[in-house]
Amino acid sequence: MFKGRFEYTIDEKGRIMIPVRFREIIEEEHGGRVVITNFDKCLVLYPLKEWSALEKKLSSLPSMKKSITVFLRFVVSSATECQMDKQGRILIPQALREFAGLQKDIVIVGAINKLEIWSKAVWIDEFRRAMEEFDSIREDLSNLGI
Repeated sequence: MFKGRFEYTIDEKGRIMIPVRFREIIEEEHGGRVVITNFDKCLVLYPLKEWSALEKKLSSLPSMKKSITVFLRFVVSSATECQMDKQGRILIPQALREFAGLQKDIVIVGAINKLEIWSKAVWIDEFRRAMEEFDSIREDLSNLGI
């Protein structure tokens, strides 16, 4: 569903422009509604139906397991539902902008069923790390049949 990488700027009010090809999917299939939360140095934007599916999976996990509790506290407690405006923009809450270090230049990355929103400077470092680890990752994926 979502693939590719796009560079944008965040405006002074904290709004980001959603790439046109993603905007159409979000509007047509999800009524322009998304959930944004923090995750691993970036923000993750889930179309509402994808977030609902994730919540359903999470609710079936053992709540007494420490790693699940930590994940819920970190990701779910920060989740915010947002509505895309008519210009295809989404307002990112201040706390989430601060978490991800979003100030001006950002990168929006398609990640199949969700989008990642990165500070451009952090994205450059993360992408460089991914390139350095690619041979090892490729081997792991090969073992999974990919």
